[in-house]
Amino acid sequence: MHCPFCNAPDSKVIDSRLAAEGGQIRRRRECVGCGERFTTFESYEVVMPRVIKSNGKNEPFDELKLRRSLLHALQKRPVTQDQIEAVLSDIQLQIRRLGERDVNSRTIGEIVMQSLFALDHVAYVRFASVYQDFQDIDAFRRHIESMQHENNK
Repeated sequence: MHCPFCNAPDSKVIDSRLAAEGGQIRRRRECVGCGERFTTFESYEVVMPRVIKSNGKNEPFDELKLRRSLLHALQKRPVTQDQIEAVLSDIQLQIRRLGERDVNSRTIGEIVMQSLFALDHVAYVRFASVYQDFQDIDAFRRHIESMQHENNK
């Protein structure tokens, strides 16, 4: 880290502490050249993969779009805001863990469906009805029956 006073290329860390509720590290440094002290902050940068849409178009991951679809599916359901935030964070974590630069929107949809299935079955059915694009009531019924079968395991 270059010194902000004399631009010397070296400094030594004197003290490190967590800051911003654990989201940053505050480091107290001393310049090896001039002896001045200064503070730096380190934080992580999370890079989400790009999304490959079903039409082949590539676009940046949009957390707000994901949030809106979750909120829409969970509308008027007995789910707390903390549960919604936890599911949202978990979905993003699962997407990052794939370790890909580009992720198919189909894969993201499957992750969302798994998370909603674990959280609230009605919200899962709401999301699945749009996501799976059921063409008739029989396809919808078959999906619900498979969900019930999966739930009874």
